[in-house]
Amino acid sequence: MTFRLATAADVPALHALVERAYRGEAARSGWTHEADLLDGQRTDRQALAAMLADPAQAMLVAGEPIHGCVALTRMEDGVYLGMLTVAPDGQAQGLGRALLAEAERHARDWALARIEMTVIRQRTELIAWYQRRGYALTGEMRPFPMEEPRFGLPKRADLAFVVLEKAL
Repeated sequence: MTFRLATAADVPALHALVERAYRGEAARSGWTHEADLLDGQRTDRQALAAMLADPAQAMLVAGEPIHGCVALTRMEDGVYLGMLTVAPDGQAQGLGRALLAEAERHARDWALARIEMTVIRQRTELIAWYQRRGYALTGEMRPFPMEEPRFGLPKRADLAFVVLEKAL
């Protein structure tokens, strides 16, 4: 699998991939999704374009056409990893693991000490997957933006994020 940095030209394909992998009926064909927790969008083209234009952020993509992606944001004391996405029909074949390893390699190139992510606490199978790859729960919880439809429309009122972290 080949990896590269996403460009503005990738925004339409990235948007379609992320929406298909996280929400709606198409997402249900993969092993992990948010379709049971949230309706609405996962992101939009404007947010993806802004991410790609920000020098503190990077989006790595896998394959041509794009089969997966992962976003990285430089923080003061580490790197935030988000939007790890694999097309539903390509899940459980090692691409997510490969994307995660490539993201960690890229983060090490930034010479920061740790990588952090948030996962909706109800996604226990995904949390366990990250734990098997060396990420540890920090004990910190963060609120889900319940009133912000650009992140989705919650199907339940108890959504929250857990924070996981790994030393680089």
